[in-house]
Amino acid sequence: MSDRDEAGRFLPGNRFWEARSSAGPKPKFENGEDLWAACVEYFDWVEDNPLFEDKLVTFQGFARHEPVAKMRAMTVGALCIILDISPRTWRSWSETGATYRPDLLPIVEAAEQIIRQQKFSGAAADLLNPNIIARDLGLADRQELSGRDGGPIETKVSAREIIEGKLAGLASRGGTPGDTVESD
Repeated sequence: MSDRDEAGRFLPGNRFWEARSSAGPKPKFENGEDLWAACVEYFDWVEDNPLFEDKLVTFQGFARHEPVAKMRAMTVGALCIILDISPRTWRSWSETGATYRPDLLPIVEAAEQIIRQQKFSGAAADLLNPNIIARDLGLADRQELSGRDGGPIETKVSAREIIEGKLAGLASRGGTPGDTVESD
């Protein structure tokens, strides 16, 4: 007896879906401990695999090339590559972790803090480019310049008035417009 009609659709009462072993693909990380272990592997890899800069070193007239180890900055993007997950998956664990995967949320938060601290410390010690890291971390030295009550800056004297004043001062001293004017 067939469980489908003439059009190939399942007949009412069919429970074929119960034959499936699970609903959806198996998660990459069964629990938070598995994710943490994978994150620690990435952190260790970053420490064990610095970037190298080629420096020309001269000593007593002899020059040679020397590799100089440079700190490698941790990133969530590189962590996602190592974990074999998409950045969207990582964000979903972070943003909706409390409802989607509550077991992973503390691990995601801890990993993001470790990555942030590693970059901040590296930049503070001048081991990483402070300008790049500051932008990446969203740090900025902002100065807002504005006039009264947040309005535009207003100048009391226009450029034209400044020029006319300099010319008038020059004329009062017996000079001509082609002469050099000293600043007041």
